[in-house]
Formats: sequence, C-alpha cells, structure tokens
Amino acid sequence: MTDWLAGVDIHVVSIPMRTRFRGIEVREAALLHGPAGWGEFAPFLEYGTAESASWLAAAREACTEKWPAGVRDEIAVNATVPACDASRAAQIVADSGCGTAKVKVAEVGQGIDADIARVTAVRAALGRTGRIRVDANGGWTVDQAVVAVRALDRAAGGLEYVEQPCASLDELAAVRRRIDVPIAADESVRKAEDPLRVAVAGAADIVMLKVAPLGGVARALQVAAACGLPCVVSSAVDTSVGLAAGLALAAALPDLPYACGLATLSLLTADVTAEPLRPVAGKTAVRRPEPEAALLAELAAPPDRVAWWHHRIADCANYLSQR
Repeated sequence: MTDWLAGVDIHVVSIPMRTRFRGIEVREAALLHGPAGWGEFAPFLEYGTAESASWLAAAREACTEKWPAGVRDEIAVNATVPACDASRAAQIVADSGCGTAKVKVAEVGQGIDADIARVTAVRAALGRTGRIRVDANGGWTVDQAVVAVRALDRAAGGLEYVEQPCASLDELAAVRRRIDVPIAADESVRKAEDPLRVAVAGAADIVMLKVAPLGGVARALQVAAACGLPCVVSSAVDTSVGLAAGLALAAALPDLPYACGLATLSLLTADVTAEPLRPVAGKTAVRRPEPEAALLAELAAPPDRVAWWHHRIADCANYLSQR
C-alpha cells in the first residue's frame, strides 16, 4: 500500500562532498517526515527501482514506526578514508579523532602502489595501536586480492579485516582460504536474496550491515541473527537523518565487537541539522537530531531534481505495494 505517503512531507537536498567518493561529488537525498519522525531515502543514482525499494522501506520504517530498543547509548566509529592521495588520507585520520580507519582501495584507475601509500600514511597518522581495515568494493579478482591483501597487511602492520575484496561469495570463499586476514562481506549481504548463505558458504568472518539497503533497522537485525557472524554497521554516505538509523541498529545489536562505519558525515560539506551526528573521541552518541527548516531550504535541490526524486519515490512505493 502507498497510503502511508499521504501523511509524509518530502524534502530533497543536494550536498556537495569534500572528496569525490564512489564516483560522486554531490550527494542527493530525499528526507521524509512522518508521524514517527524523519527517514532518509538516498539510493545511489544508478540503482534501479527493485534495488532502491529497500531504501524506501527503511525510510518508511523510520518515519512511521518505532525502532527497536537499544542496549548501548554510544557507538565506537571508524574514520573513512576515500581513495585519495596519501597526505590527504593522513589528514582525514588525524582530524577524525578515531582510533580505527577504513581505507578505500582498488579504485578504478589506481594501482596497488597508491593503495599501499595510502595505508602506510594512515598507519603513521593512527600510530601503532590504531586499527586499519580496507574496503575494495569487490574490485579484485581472487588472485589480485590475495596479492593485494598480503601487501596491504604488511603496509598496515596488520589489517583488522578486508571488506568485500571480490564480488561473489564463491570468490570471497576462495580468497578466505588463501589469506590470514579476516574477510568482511558487504555487497554479498545487502544484495543477496539469502543473507544466511554468506555464513554457510564460508565466505566471510564478519558481516557489514547497512540499514537502508536491508530495508530498515528491524530487517537488519533479522539479517544479523540469520548470518550468525560478528557485525559492523556502516552508513551509505548519509545525512544525520540516515546516520541516526545506523546508530539505532548498532545500539540494538546484542554484540558489537568492532567500531562501526558511522562517521561518514565528514565526507559532506554540510548537514541538515544544527546538531550533526559527529563523533567525539572516536564515539558517536545514539540520538535522533531534527532537521532544521532553514538548512533544508539552504540545501534544497533544484526543482527538476526534486521532481525526479518524487517520481523515484512513487515508483519504489508502487513496487513495494506489489510485493
């Protein structure tokens, strides 16, 4: 049913990014305000209706239902380092105040030397006790992953884990058999019809959870239970509205052994609230800030983009109603 949209206000924002990330320089998002609060709908522009519909389900949950109760009131978070040059990487980590950093690697057009230089710089910025994890977004073949992970593990003085080194579960399992660094599955979970298969396939040691692609906080908790593996909650380059959902999930997980990827607000040049969800000393408080009307107006997307997002929401709502 699409009736729930009748009582929802929609605001579309366009926020420049500090550094090019995932191939984009401006982040667009639709913020939905309903009876339970604010939700964020921001699937990346290349996603089709079927994939984007889960993101709308998460936004619907946020603005029409209560999230599950949490068991902790603050979340340890990691700094996120884009595929930038080494000096910029070191500065991002130094400015973050976090003791853990996730470093993007396997960027198209860059080689392993650039990845090694970035990881080496991050290690210097973190010091000996900081933790480094790398994220390849499925960018390597099995053989490439084995060589790259071993080299990056040496450069880091020990990697905490490598996230999605290859695209498929079978490839992840093959890499896992050949390296000692733990493997975290991201795309293999959030795009899978059967998330439990990640554990069954022996493809990963850790599962990455993102609220929006999984269809909401409650659904993500079900996936976590089904996988039966340690979890890390991550964002999808969200405003504080979307980050609040990630924090709610992280707060509700029974166990949370790793720092979470919920400090990505640093990638954006602005936010929709005067009280943004930024970490202090590597931790972010679990709360739900309200967007400010003045900031929503200042960051409002052009009329043609607003119309595009409204059309996208309608398509996804119709798709959900037919499932």
